[in-house]
Amino acid sequence: MDNTCGPAAGRLAEGLGFSCHDAEPVVDLRNPFGLENGTMPVLELLVVGGAVFALVHAWRRWRRDGDPANITLWFASVVYLAVIEPPLYFPEWFGLEEHVGFIFSHNVFTVQFMYDRLPLYIVAFYPALSQLAYELVRVLGVFARRGPLVGSLAVAFACQVFYEIFDHLGPQLKWWAWNPENEMINQPALASVPMNSMLLFASVSFGAMTYLVVRLTGGKDGPATLGGPRIAWRAAVAGAATPLAMIIVSAPSGAFRGEEVLWIQRAVLGAELALVWIIGLWLLADARRATRAAPSPAASPLFARTYPALFLGVHAVLWLAALPAYFGADHGVTEQGTPVGSLWYVVACAVAASAFIALALRATGRRTAGPVRS
Repeated sequence: MDNTCGPAAGRLAEGLGFSCHDAEPVVDLRNPFGLENGTMPVLELLVVGGAVFALVHAWRRWRRDGDPANITLWFASVVYLAVIEPPLYFPEWFGLEEHVGFIFSHNVFTVQFMYDRLPLYIVAFYPALSQLAYELVRVLGVFARRGPLVGSLAVAFACQVFYEIFDHLGPQLKWWAWNPENEMINQPALASVPMNSMLLFASVSFGAMTYLVVRLTGGKDGPATLGGPRIAWRAAVAGAATPLAMIIVSAPSGAFRGEEVLWIQRAVLGAELALVWIIGLWLLADARRATRAAPSPAASPLFARTYPALFLGVHAVLWLAALPAYFGADHGVTEQGTPVGSLWYVVACAVAASAFIALALRATGRRTAGPVRS
C-alpha cells in the first residue's frame, strides 16, 4: 500500500469506480465523455466556467470601477483552498490521522491534481461560489448599509443556501463519497451530509473570508490605491487566516465527542445552523425593504444577474434527473448504492436562493435603467 492511497481512501475510490493506486502526482487528464456519469462534465462546465466569469468580473470591478474587493476575494478563495484541502486529502502527511482521520474522497473528473484527489472543478468552486454570494449581497446594498460584519453574515447565508443544494446532491451522483467509518468528523449528519461540513465549509469559511477581505481592502489605503502586490498579500492573509475562524466556531460542538453525546453535538450544530438561517432571512427581508424604499446605484451587476440563476437552474435540472433514484432509495441508499441527501433542506435552500436572485434582479433592474454601467 503506497502512502497516497491508504485503506480508507482505497475503499472509497473503489466505490466511486476508480483506483487511487499509481495515480499521477501532479495532474491527470481524462475523457470528459468517459466519466462515471453524464452529470460530471456538466458540473465541471458550470463551475469552471463560473470561476472564469468571476475572474473577468472581478478584474473589471478592480480596473474599471476601482474596487479591489472582488479580485482579492477571488484569489483569497484559492489560497484558502491551498491551505485547507491537502490536509483533508492526506491527513497522515500532516499528522492528523488521530485528530480528523480520512474524511472523504472526490471522484475523478476530466482534470485531476494531487494524486487524483483534487479535481479542477473544486479549485474553481471556491472562487466561483464566493463571488456568487458576495455579488448578490453587494448589489442588494447590504455592505453599504450595514457594514462589513453584517454584510459578511449575509454572504455566509447566501453560501449556505447555494452550497447545500450542491452538497446534498453530490454523494448520490458519485461526485464524491464521505467516509462512513469516520464518525468523529462525519457524524452527526443530515441525511448523507455531515453537519460539520454544512456549518463550517458552507457558511463559516465564506463569511469569515469575506469579512477579512472587505476589512483589508477598505482600510486607510482606500480601494483606488491598491495595486497588484497589495492585493496579493491581502488575499494571502485572508485565505490563510480563514481556517482559524472555522476552528473557533467548531469548538462548541467539538467539545462533545463520542456516540453517547452525539445528540448534544447534533443539537449544538443544529442551533448554529438555525442561527445562520435566522440572521440570513432577517437580512433578506431587510434588503427587500431597503431596495423598495430607496435603491442605490451598484456598479457592474452583470455577474449577479446571470451566474446565480444559472447555478441554481442547472442544479435544479440535475436534481430533477436524480429524483427517481432518490424516491426509490431504501433507508437512504439508492439502488446504485449511493446515499441520498435531504430533499426538504434542499427545497428550503432553493426557495432562499430564489429569493436572493429575485431581489438582485429587481434591484439591479432598476439601477441599470439609468446611467450605471453593466
